[in-house]
This record gives sequence, C-alpha cells and structure tokens, in this order.
Amino acid sequence: MSSRLPFALLLAGIVAQFADKLALDTITLAATQAGATPRLVGLLVAAQSAAWLLVSLPAGVVADRIAPRSLILAGGGLMLLGSLAGAALLASGQAGWALAFSAFIAASGPVIIVLSIFVLLPSRVAVADLPRANGRMELGRAVLSLAAPLLAGWAVARGAGALGLVLCALCGIAVMVAALRQPAERPAAPARQALHRAIAEGGAFVARHPYLRPIALCAIGWNFAFFAFMALFAPYAARILLMEPGAIGLASSVYGAGLVLGALVGPALIARMPTGVLLVFGPASSLLGALVAAAVPAGFGWAALAFAFFLFGFGPILWSIVQTSLRQAVTPQALLGRVSATLTTATFGMRPLGALAGGLAGEWLGLELAIWLPAAVFGLSTLAILASTMPALKAMPEGELSLQAAE
Repeated sequence: MSSRLPFALLLAGIVAQFADKLALDTITLAATQAGATPRLVGLLVAAQSAAWLLVSLPAGVVADRIAPRSLILAGGGLMLLGSLAGAALLASGQAGWALAFSAFIAASGPVIIVLSIFVLLPSRVAVADLPRANGRMELGRAVLSLAAPLLAGWAVARGAGALGLVLCALCGIAVMVAALRQPAERPAAPARQALHRAIAEGGAFVARHPYLRPIALCAIGWNFAFFAFMALFAPYAARILLMEPGAIGLASSVYGAGLVLGALVGPALIARMPTGVLLVFGPASSLLGALVAAAVPAGFGWAALAFAFFLFGFGPILWSIVQTSLRQAVTPQALLGRVSATLTTATFGMRPLGALAGGLAGEWLGLELAIWLPAAVFGLSTLAILASTMPALKAMPEGELSLQAAE
C-alpha cells in the first residue's frame, strides 16, 4: 500500500471543494448587494448546501458499489451544469428559486466527489499516514479557499457576480479531466441489499461506535452554527457594521488563512498533541470566534470578523484532519461509503437547516440579536465532545481495537 496521495485525486478533491466555497460566497454576496432580504439569503445558502442532506446517503451506497472514477466524473458534470445555469441567472439579475435550484445541482457534485475520495484513500494510503494524506488535501483546499471570498467580493463589487460561477463551471471541467486519471476498477462487490437497508447499516455503525457518535453530534452542531452565521454575516456586516462588499470579502477570506495555517502546522501538532485535545479545540475555537463577532462594536467590525473567520478556519481544520483520519481508521472498507454518507448527511445536512434558521432569525429577531444564535449552537457543539470520552483519547486508535470497543 502506497503512502503517496495521487496528484489527480488530490486535484479533484481540492478543486471541487474550492468551487463549493466560491459558489457560496458569490451567491450570498450577490444577493445581498442586490437588496435580498435575510430570508432570501438564507434560502439561497440552504439550497446550495441542501445537496449534503439529500444526496449524501444514496451516493454513499453507490460509492461502496461502483468505480470511484465514474462517481467523480458525474460530480464534475453536475458542477459544470449547475454553475453555468447559475451564472446565466445572476447575469440576468435573477436571485430567486431558480438560482437556488441551480446552486443545489452544482453543489451535488462536490458531495459525490468528496465521498468518492473518502472511500479511495484508505485503499491507497497506510493507516499511519492517513493524517498526513488528509492534511495535504486540506492544505490544498485551504489555499484556494483563501482566494474564494476575495474573488467573489471583487466580482460582486464590479457587478459581475456571474464570473464567480463561471469559474466554478471551469472547476467542474478540471474535475472531470482529473477523474480520467483514476483507476476504473470497482470495489469488491458487497452482498446486495435494498437501498434503505444498506443506508441503515452505515447509520447503525455510527450510532453504536464510541468515537463516531460524539464526532457526529459535534459536527451536527458545528455545521448548523456555521451556516447560520454564513446566512447572517453578510447582511450583518453590511447593515449593522456598515462594511462595503470588498471589505466583507476581505474579512471572510481570512477564513482561508486560518485553513492554510492549520493545514501547515496540522501534521506537527497531531504528532505531538493528544488526539482528544485537538478534537476539543476545533469547536471551542469556533465558539470564541462567534462570541467576538457578535459582541464587537461597529468600529471594530472588520477586525472582529477577520478574527472570527480565522478561528473558524484554524481550529476546525485540525479537527477535520483528525476526525477524518480516525473515521477511516476505524471503519471497515465495505462500510466506508455508507459511514461517510451517514456522517455527511447528519452533519453537512445541518447546513440548510442552519442557514434557514439564521435567515429567519435575522428577519424575525433583527440582525443584532440573531447573530448570537450561531454562538449558542457552537457552545452545544463543544459540549458534545466535552461530555464524551473523546477528550481522554491520547492517540489515533487502531482499527481493530476501536471496532472491539464499538461492539
């Protein structure tokens, strides 16, 4: 088994996640600049992220049964079609249900691609090297995520938000080209099961596992909180902190800086620090960032938002590298797609719910009060890890030992 991550696979994962982030930043900023209500901004964010809720489970079953190359190709095609449709709608000034639907189609691509890569990695990389491999993936994603809000802010400030989605379409083409470099072999054929039974098997494994269960609960809360914040921060920054679109984009781009730094120092920290400490630090750092963003006076708005986004990037990327590697280490190969899909649905599926909650809270409670909602839920996310046995985990568990603990 090789410890090297194939370049084409790395490229597909990085580009897909960059396009997902760029589309989110472009849509929220363009809608806000066009005068959309917080409810509509929340709807657009929810639609863009609903793919993680609706597509993950069936895609996870398929990922355990067919060649990953086919899934990555399909994901790139969805990115291309959805992004081109969204670019045409933005260019014509439409920011309603049609734009929301196109965002859903485009976002379905990264869902499928990320699941496929999660299944492929343990067959290509030794368990001891999974944190390093996942760290490389996160580093590449972080570098491009640093550019996403800057590109979106630059384009929207010049009335050309559609350009951001055109770039997402080009990313879809790049993913399809990278997919052609992947092997065509299918995974070992599992016993045939009805779709609902196959999905239930993955969910049951997560629910009874002593490590995967608290990870799922923590990630559920974190994703709900982060996307509630994403639905609120652009209107909050523009209307309460009185910031210009370019400044908002610049502040949110610090998220990418946090990701980059976290991915760079991640392997060294993971090698030297207890696993449990890193699993607590991720959600706790997000809680601190949200509290600062909510409490700051208008005159310090840019600095507070930049600090918050830095923490949203730095702590959670360390958490992501650790928990992704742990999931891959403790999950049987035949269940990798379904376990990943279960966790993806339960966690990333909170994105549309969080976005809708943030948008509705902003409209019903006012932006100044609603901005405290993400902080409260980040607190619950941190508590989910603190209340489990995870803080005492010293190192990455071996697969067989952790499976015995789960039984």
